[in-house]
Amino acid sequence: MRIVEAALLSAPGALPVSELRKLFDEDPGPDLVRRLLDELRAQWFEAGRGVELVQLASGWRFQTRPEYQVYLDRLKEEKPPRYSRAVMETLAIIAYRQPVTRGDIEDIRGVAVSPSVLKTLESRGWVDIVGHRDTPGRPALFATTRRFLDEMGLRSLTELPALTELEKIMDLVDVSQTEPAAAPAPEEEV
Repeated sequence: MRIVEAALLSAPGALPVSELRKLFDEDPGPDLVRRLLDELRAQWFEAGRGVELVQLASGWRFQTRPEYQVYLDRLKEEKPPRYSRAVMETLAIIAYRQPVTRGDIEDIRGVAVSPSVLKTLESRGWVDIVGHRDTPGRPALFATTRRFLDEMGLRSLTELPALTELEKIMDLVDVSQTEPAAAPAPEEEV
């Protein structure tokens, strides 16, 4: 288990089970590696550490527990990018309806989609062109990427919040004007 722990702590990104199996002289098989990962996750959770072991779309990684991220953000000199409502709405449409064309997005939003909106999402690595629709003009089909899932902390698209929940959030919050929330005090600071 410590071998897996060391590999995950030193890896620059998430490691899939297939990569973790390569750590051993004899292949332990995927079930044993998953069992080790579950035990390791439980140990770190029970210890109440500032990091946790999570499973994402591209594999397993250690990451900061959400309640401590706001404190770590203070160490960053650059502010995280803020995205316009158009960018966030477009991302939501792609995530929930993929694969979609630019025309599909425009039909749903009721307004034209600026090329810069899609370029923003592509440059962030959240969406990509996954093919072309077999219609006149062969418009590009957009879908989310593994990076999108990883950065959103999701294993698959089935973990996205319900559309009704998302609509409530979008109605209550103007994404471009949102200020970061004040950090709640953690239960135990060191």
